[in-house]
Amino acid sequence: METTQININSEIGKLNSVIVHLPGAEVENMTPENAERSLYSDILNLSVALPEYNGFLNVLKQLTTVYEVKDLLADIVKIDTAKGELLGKLCRFYNISKEVCIYMQHLEPDELARQLIEGVEMNKNTLTAYFDSEKYSVRPVPNLFFTRDASFSIGNKAMISKMASKVRQHETFIMETIFNYHPSIRGGSLNLVNEFTEKPEASIEGGDVLVAREDVLVVGNGARSSSQGIDTLLEHFKSKPGVQHIIVQELPYKPESFIHLDMTFTFLDVDKAMVYKPLILGSNRFLTIHITIDGDKVSIKEEDNILSALKKLKIDLEPVFCGGSEDITFMEREQWQSGANFFAVQPGLVMGYERNIRTIDAMSKAGFEVISAQQVVDKDKNPLDYKKAVITIKGNELSRGGGGARCMTMPLNREKVNW
Repeated sequence: METTQININSEIGKLNSVIVHLPGAEVENMTPENAERSLYSDILNLSVALPEYNGFLNVLKQLTTVYEVKDLLADIVKIDTAKGELLGKLCRFYNISKEVCIYMQHLEPDELARQLIEGVEMNKNTLTAYFDSEKYSVRPVPNLFFTRDASFSIGNKAMISKMASKVRQHETFIMETIFNYHPSIRGGSLNLVNEFTEKPEASIEGGDVLVAREDVLVVGNGARSSSQGIDTLLEHFKSKPGVQHIIVQELPYKPESFIHLDMTFTFLDVDKAMVYKPLILGSNRFLTIHITIDGDKVSIKEEDNILSALKKLKIDLEPVFCGGSEDITFMEREQWQSGANFFAVQPGLVMGYERNIRTIDAMSKAGFEVISAQQVVDKDKNPLDYKKAVITIKGNELSRGGGGARCMTMPLNREKVNW
């Protein structure tokens, strides 16, 4: 069996392996009534979203090793200890009856994996259950295709997120069990919040954590990652040798397109970053904080912005502007449509939504060859032939879910970057 060692020391190093999740029936289980509970502002049409996602997935499969969450989950529930641990967490989390827990325990691995993602329907065999407005004993997880949120890799460990909304904690149980038990993934997991704090307000999600370099993180502080959650990263870094840096960017709580830092800032190359200019470089009240950690010695100061803070650490990035640099209306529209959310396959080779035409135009002007996902799949163009390239993926439906290419990927292993 092919194995991969977790090793992430940058956002842009050549990608050797990644975890994704093909959206399925769990997305169609959303209704106008429960969409808000699932943190969606709209309902996705799976018949439209799936071909878009497959275009994205087919490109990834040509460029790297791809693991699918459902397959990994089906593998680990064949292991009695892993299955018992995961079902125990879910039974306690949902306060499930013993009858349902036993039912899940006896499902075949593939069927159990499917139901743990798509939902375990409630048996309406009592008056109480009949009156219950809830359809599921174990709810579907329609956000799971955003695999970046529930876990994120730093160094040789998978960090398990503490989600800001309890409705998404189900996803973390799945990912934590996969990392702890799957024989193909070496490195294991670390649950930062459980390890370093008991504060109930502590939350941290993968969309807010960007690994700039092995000694530098860039982290968003907003609706999804609290200061208490970020403090757990600080505590984790205290045990690492040498001086470590965390650059924290405050984010607005509204609108919802600012849920994570990677909706406003992503790395493109050793010398380029995608930037939503009004927030990252504009004059506003949202602070940029630089935390320096050297063992137990910690210092905290303000910086002008992320780019200037990184430059002081010898990471000199030229901004490429989401929505272009001229019209604030287009900047706002394309940021809303995940226009800043790019995913690097290697330095200078990135993926993002084609619908954000002014952002893609800005990429072209910055020296990136523009290649469609279909051209890659049809082998009309090889993105590896170009020094810099952006592979554009269809996302008219996917973007309505509130995330882009980075959100839909959880990297496991990247090669070292020569800065």
